[in-house]
Amino acid sequence: MERFWANPAGLALLAFLRQRLQEGAVVYPPQPLRALSEGGPASVRVVIVGQDPYHGPGQAEGLAFSVAPGVRIPPSLRNIFKELHRDLGLPVPDSGSLMPWVEQGVLLLNTSLTVEDGQAGSHAGRGWEVLTDAVIDACNASGDGKVFMLWGAHAQRKLGAIDQSRHQVLCANHPSPLSAMRGPVPFLGCGHFSAANRWLAASGRPVVDWKLVG
Repeated sequence: MERFWANPAGLALLAFLRQRLQEGAVVYPPQPLRALSEGGPASVRVVIVGQDPYHGPGQAEGLAFSVAPGVRIPPSLRNIFKELHRDLGLPVPDSGSLMPWVEQGVLLLNTSLTVEDGQAGSHAGRGWEVLTDAVIDACNASGDGKVFMLWGAHAQRKLGAIDQSRHQVLCANHPSPLSAMRGPVPFLGCGHFSAANRWLAASGRPVVDWKLVG
């Protein structure tokens, strides 16, 4: 992490973020690196990759797609819950916190780790991709085989960094309402949660309990 902030991409990203904050931009989330502090790459079983954080007030919490308990569930997350129910028959939870997944070794990563209020994709191409590429590289190289779920075009740009002879890669459109039913692999109906557990079980690794309560 320290090496990233010392290299040209990291320095340019810091300068950009400082400038936008000085210009009065509202930037989310308050803890953009939270996903990277929840465990090392060797402990990861599943990597879920999205685009960028939620761009509404009080939503993004530094874990892709997750919101804190008590926060209204965003549309993308509602579609994730719909697919969980369709795929595994799990009840749709009232809480949008995905921490139970994180605690089981699921890394919830966006390709960009900050965004401006009301402006999806506003920090794409500003340097975060260099850091998230390095995270994917570390997950690819460390520990046992993993499942990578790449949701949307931004996430699928990471495909070339993953050794598919060691890992399972599952691609689908982003769960956003704008795209969840589109593309060659629509998100709704993709079956990624059951597919991940089948692959983990066949590889001798513990499966993920995808059930969320509350």
